[in-house]
Amino acid sequence: MNKSTLALAVAVGVLAQQAGAAGFIEDSKATLGLRNFYINTDNRSGAADPSRNEEWGQGFDLRFISGYTQGTVGFGIDAIGLLGVRLDSGGGTNGNVNANGTPGNAYGGTVFPSKSNGEAVDNFSSLGLTAKAKISQTELKLGTLQPKLPVIVTNDGRLLPQTFQGGQITSGEIKDLTLVGGQIEHAKGRNSSNNEELSIAGANGRTAAGRDSNKFYYGGGDYKITKDLTAQYYYGNLEDFYKQHFLGLTHNWSIGPGVLKSDLRYFNSSDDGANGHDTAYYTSGNYDGFRAGRGKVDNNLYSGLFLYSVAGHTFGGGYQVSNGSSDFPWLNQGDGSSAYLTTDMQIQKFARAGERTWQARYAYDFAKVGVPGLTAGVVYLKGSDIDTVANTAARAKTTGQSEWERDISVAYVIQEGPLKNLGIAWRNAMWRTDMVGVRDQDENRLIVSYSIPLL
Repeated sequence: MNKSTLALAVAVGVLAQQAGAAGFIEDSKATLGLRNFYINTDNRSGAADPSRNEEWGQGFDLRFISGYTQGTVGFGIDAIGLLGVRLDSGGGTNGNVNANGTPGNAYGGTVFPSKSNGEAVDNFSSLGLTAKAKISQTELKLGTLQPKLPVIVTNDGRLLPQTFQGGQITSGEIKDLTLVGGQIEHAKGRNSSNNEELSIAGANGRTAAGRDSNKFYYGGGDYKITKDLTAQYYYGNLEDFYKQHFLGLTHNWSIGPGVLKSDLRYFNSSDDGANGHDTAYYTSGNYDGFRAGRGKVDNNLYSGLFLYSVAGHTFGGGYQVSNGSSDFPWLNQGDGSSAYLTTDMQIQKFARAGERTWQARYAYDFAKVGVPGLTAGVVYLKGSDIDTVANTAARAKTTGQSEWERDISVAYVIQEGPLKNLGIAWRNAMWRTDMVGVRDQDENRLIVSYSIPLL
């Protein structure tokens, strides 16, 4: 039994003795989230042109969040039950069946886990439990976690969300300062029912060459300098892969009738342990030599995003630089993941070695013209100066490659009546690149969501 499982069992035992205490039940909440999710991806160039991945499913997300028992130390427990039901994914359209009908090498398809033949399963489910304890303004959690921090971000871009297993402590004892620290041992992908060990791009995968780790340490804090200015520092370390420092600064400034938000970020990432000398642990980048294009982590990433909001309109622009021999590293088991980047878009992340990316954004809230709940937006990104290795048999090193992506989103949430809070969203993305051996993509997502309070 690993340490987090043992600690969870002990905490649940203590909780069982106090579950009847006031506060535990009275402050508890339970909700059932429903998400109907359709996605299609059209690979518009390269082999088997065109090839289309398509899946449709219904997701159920049942959550229970308890209050705390009374006393100096309060105890509680949270639970999350996830179920995904396949509605359509036939004909090899799930993204894990090759053109010749053989199974692919991915962990799963676009939305669902895969059977041994590569086809999508009919349904998949999981249960996560989290024991928690609280003293004053300090809270400890052990079990299933969904952190959203600069060095570790839970992905929720498909039918069901990603979860992690480990422990985390959060403290707000000092005014205007929030401190967070933890250790993650496993991840459960958004298209999986199984816990997996941790890895990064280049080393992950189901093949014998894949390597992973079960120790990711993280810590840091947010300090509110003024009500409009917040500074951040975080550190993350995936044992045998990489060490990462993050500095961030956000500021809101009232200018005329609107508000300008500035978001500045800096990441410094370097190799750790086996990644510095063992080729099986190498990451993706622009390296020559063994397995051309792979080497140890070496990346500095700077970015700035500026958004001005006025009368329902939000105008934005930003710039990002990814320096170093490797691509930007983040926790990535190869089955869908998120990174804390201003360029983490619907299809791509724009953080390859050497890449320079500028972006432009516009969004509008139609509440200003009498249609509350209706929003729309568009984002355009252009990345250039990419240093990479061609995805071909020759694996030749290339420089000065480019990519661009355009994302459009329209969403509406019903504001009143029997269907209040029912949400409908459409997201369309177009991605193009001149990188050799890489396929252009178009993608559509249609999402219908609804949340039912149970407690």
